[in-house]
Amino acid sequence: MNIQFNPEDFKCKRPFHVEPTNIVSVNDDMQRVTDEASAMNKRIHYYSRLTSPADRALIAPDHVLPAPDEIYVYSPLGTAFKVDSCTDGYGKNSSIVTIFMIWNTMMGTSILSIPWGIKQAGFTSGIILILLMGVLTLYCCYRVVKSRKMIPLIDTSNWEFPDVCKYYFGSFGKWSSLLFSMVSLVGAMVVYWVLMSNFLFNTGKFIYNFVHDINVTDIVPGTNGSNKVICPSAASSHPPQNRSVMFSSGNNTGFELFEEWWNKSQTVPFYLIAVLLPLLNLKSPSFFAKFNVLGTVSVVYLVFLVTVKAAHLGIHLEYNWFTENDFFVPEFRILFPQLTGVLTLAFFIHNCVITLLQNNRNQENNVRDLSIAYFLVGLTYLYVGVIIFASFPSPPLSKECIEQNFLDNFPSDDIMSFVARIFLLFQMMTVYPLLGYLARVQLLRQFFGNAYPSVFHVLILNIAIVGAGVAMARFYPNIGGIIRYSGATCGLAFVFMYPSLIYVISLHRAGQLTWPALIIHIFIILLGLANLIAQFLL
Repeated sequence: MNIQFNPEDFKCKRPFHVEPTNIVSVNDDMQRVTDEASAMNKRIHYYSRLTSPADRALIAPDHVLPAPDEIYVYSPLGTAFKVDSCTDGYGKNSSIVTIFMIWNTMMGTSILSIPWGIKQAGFTSGIILILLMGVLTLYCCYRVVKSRKMIPLIDTSNWEFPDVCKYYFGSFGKWSSLLFSMVSLVGAMVVYWVLMSNFLFNTGKFIYNFVHDINVTDIVPGTNGSNKVICPSAASSHPPQNRSVMFSSGNNTGFELFEEWWNKSQTVPFYLIAVLLPLLNLKSPSFFAKFNVLGTVSVVYLVFLVTVKAAHLGIHLEYNWFTENDFFVPEFRILFPQLTGVLTLAFFIHNCVITLLQNNRNQENNVRDLSIAYFLVGLTYLYVGVIIFASFPSPPLSKECIEQNFLDNFPSDDIMSFVARIFLLFQMMTVYPLLGYLARVQLLRQFFGNAYPSVFHVLILNIAIVGAGVAMARFYPNIGGIIRYSGATCGLAFVFMYPSLIYVISLHRAGQLTWPALIIHIFIILLGLANLIAQFLL
């Protein structure tokens, strides 16, 4: 990311300094800030706390700010970017770059569960829900973007959405936004651990069988031919473990020993600790930020994989509106809230959308660019979900066999799936320390005023987060369930409740609140609440 600033615009120089360990630059890993700038920064922050945000009497004068080569822009996520120039306090990214950044940020692990969500809701209702949830979350995101401008008499140009929540709801808004933000971060890290365990298990299994020239057949129902599709859930009501039979004349004892020590839920989640726990304790994860492009590569490859698989498998659809048979599910099912829970997290970008749009060169195009980005994200989800569901071979397999991670429907020896798992595994192992860093900054900075108070504090926090991931991978490795629970929980606050309440309160204070606006936004809040409650009932 290259954020451009004009040195003559002094407003964009506040705040201008963070500790060097928190500075991220794509061009230079080692950034330095002078002691004078550091001391001045502390004084300015001290004075700013002596008055309310509306009182500008103690705002630092321009002449005390440091030289342009020491200017940094601080992100609420705990990172800082060195700035080069500025235009009216905004960035120099074009609309195309802004749209791509939003698309890349929003696309995540939820894409793996969209086909399962469509199966739970029914094919027709699944498509309708993706469209409706896309429109609803886009509107709530639009309300987030506009929330700062509805605050009168205060310069909110440097505010993020948690700052807006604090303005309207006081300390409750501050701490509740922190809580729900932590839910989204820790939920994402738990999903990552479950998926990394899955991908590492299947990758290791593929490599072992290939190196030892072992021909293994999984004891699960599946299709025949070169494009095999399997149904792991049909073999057991629990997620698939190491159920396979070796048909080669190799060393059976060695193979059995491998399966004993290479188990998807009992051993592999613990192996990841040796690699990821030390990385979480690094003071700065700036090195891993350089691998963010892998997320784009992974999504593009998944779309390619889905297209190729569908071309070979063909389309298998049968429309049964309310009744199901052995191979197909109804078009409308009572389990549809499971899809809405997944989609809440799939379309979730509300806590950082202000930061992304603030770097847009043409601020008047923010709403248009945000809408285009949401359209592209929804289109990607629709394409992957519809194609996987429609091409799933029914018969001989039932649509109920579609797994919460659709890659589990392809055997471990499938070459294309193996490449996808390698891409996703490496990408998640580079993103995981970044998520842990964001969780550390948000939590420890609030309680201790420092993102790295000591090795002991950081280690305790990381052990708790890793422990949650290992426990889920061990006892509840259902990413669809984890995604929908965490998505509905954090979505209730950031997607449905806070944007609607803030808009209603701002209209009321301005004397512009109407009954239709009040009813519509109360209805949106009730939808979010119903979405959360339904996750625990279905």
